[in-house]
Amino acid sequence: MTDSDADTQPHATPTTAGAGLPALSVDVAVIGGGPAGLMAAEVLSRAGRQVHLFDAMPSVGRKFLLAGKGGMNLTHAEPLEAFIGRYGERAEALRPLLQAFGPQAVRDWAAGLGIETFVGTSQRIFPTDMKAAPLLRAWLQRLRRPEAGGPPVVFHMRHRWQGWAANGTAAPALCLATPHGALRVHARATVLALGGASWARLGSDGAWVPWLRQAGIDVAPLQPANCGFDVAGSAVHGIAAGWSPHFASRFAGQPFKSVAIRFTDSQGRHFQRKGEFVATATGVEGSLVYAASGLLRDEIARNGRATFELDLLPDRGAEHVLTQVAHPRGSRSLSGHLKSRLGLDGIKMALLNECLDKDTLHDTARLAAAIKALPITLVAPRPIDEAISSAGGVRWEALDEHLMVKTAPGLFCAGEMLDWEAPTGGYLLTACLASGVAAGQGAVAWLNAAAT
Repeated sequence: MTDSDADTQPHATPTTAGAGLPALSVDVAVIGGGPAGLMAAEVLSRAGRQVHLFDAMPSVGRKFLLAGKGGMNLTHAEPLEAFIGRYGERAEALRPLLQAFGPQAVRDWAAGLGIETFVGTSQRIFPTDMKAAPLLRAWLQRLRRPEAGGPPVVFHMRHRWQGWAANGTAAPALCLATPHGALRVHARATVLALGGASWARLGSDGAWVPWLRQAGIDVAPLQPANCGFDVAGSAVHGIAAGWSPHFASRFAGQPFKSVAIRFTDSQGRHFQRKGEFVATATGVEGSLVYAASGLLRDEIARNGRATFELDLLPDRGAEHVLTQVAHPRGSRSLSGHLKSRLGLDGIKMALLNECLDKDTLHDTARLAAAIKALPITLVAPRPIDEAISSAGGVRWEALDEHLMVKTAPGLFCAGEMLDWEAPTGGYLLTACLASGVAAGQGAVAWLNAAAT
């Protein structure tokens, strides 16, 4: 998809506003061209509303496309109650949205675009071709040329929202920076779908936070979610922070496969799961770490560090490990012995050498215990721009059940800019789509009520 493929010129002629600024009056403005914004636009268009969608980037859906490079994970096939439970503290807030537009609705929507899906072995749901671009192309085609009636969505690319005009009116104009200068947009209803603050180069930079706060809208601080972490330094190697140079140079980028993490935070919340993750130059990242990242991040915020136990051999019982470690090794080195008896080698053996002193490595009981529960201490999440997603955002208490800001009638919020987080596996995209549906339906209902 090229920039021009997603760039449609306005179908309205700007007039001149006060202070000499051009102005555009529209029925509905959607700010943000990610999945939530596109879905809100589709709902509004189908309801007969003329939608003008504004996005700062040259084309829409950039994060959507990048997320689909390794396989477009649309949603997840687990039972709905378990699915909703993946949203943690925001599960009940999201429940009505996901009940109205959940995993099966996502599959039906994709099928309506001509995209068939399948359930993978992990219960994740993918398009049959595993790609995001065909789905996005079909979606944009339908938004521009609706087959079921309704006006086409008008796209305004390279239009960066910069807050509201301080004009003292009950419904201040939207201020946008465009390639042709400043523009003010007067909309009867507005849907903000601005994303969080991860992957800023794709458009989600969190710049909207101060503008909403200045407008009196309660916003929780944005934080990294589904993120990596920096590890504490090793006393064994006299390192203040991070891995030793030897470990980092040899093993950064390599995976820990078939391991398990156990973690209980200071609030008594527990995480335990088997999977894999990756060593980085300064710490850890990857799917298993991402799954625990919310608990780990919050624990670091409370106490300055978080320590999880890493089971290097989750398929072997503790007694079996102890028996094999204690088996006479003769003239073999310790690494040769552990490789022969337990299959421990490579990055796993290197991690034991990284974290344990010589006395522990040569103490049978302590070494066996470490293999089953090696403490790994984390001291900081990686920067939010490196994270897959972000937590925080517009608090649910600031919104009504239709995602309209309680203190700003006609203003709706959707997508990752809301205060929720979820693990990878289709949960992020499904909630973004569901919130776009809810905000779009809310805006339709509000406009219809305002017209009576």
